[in-house]
Amino acid sequence: MEKTESRKLAAIAAAALEEKKADNVKIIEIDGISPLADYFVLASGNNTSQTEAMVDNVEEKAAKAGFMPDHIEGHRNANWTLLDYKGVVVHVFDEEARSFYDLDRIWKDGKSISPDELQQ
Repeated sequence: MEKTESRKLAAIAAAALEEKKADNVKIIEIDGISPLADYFVLASGNNTSQTEAMVDNVEEKAAKAGFMPDHIEGHRNANWTLLDYKGVVVHVFDEEARSFYDLDRIWKDGKSISPDELQQ
């Protein structure tokens, strides 16, 4: 996926998560430190229903823009769902799983950016 497409998809994912009242949405630019993706988008939900709605909304909004996930893990588990779009990996957690896995800390060498910065 080209960097411009990754930027667009990361912005779409963050907006879709915000629409479902996700907590602590964070976009981390990792392309300079890892070949895994250009961006990680992290978000937390308060319960299973909310996290499932967040994942569904990301999938729906991304599909409308022409992006389909290459791989999905944990969709019905709902304590951590990973949507891998190649250039963008979206992680949707419940609060306990986010705290336990602490990707925010693990990827602290990446650049934390705002959705507004993706639009530039």
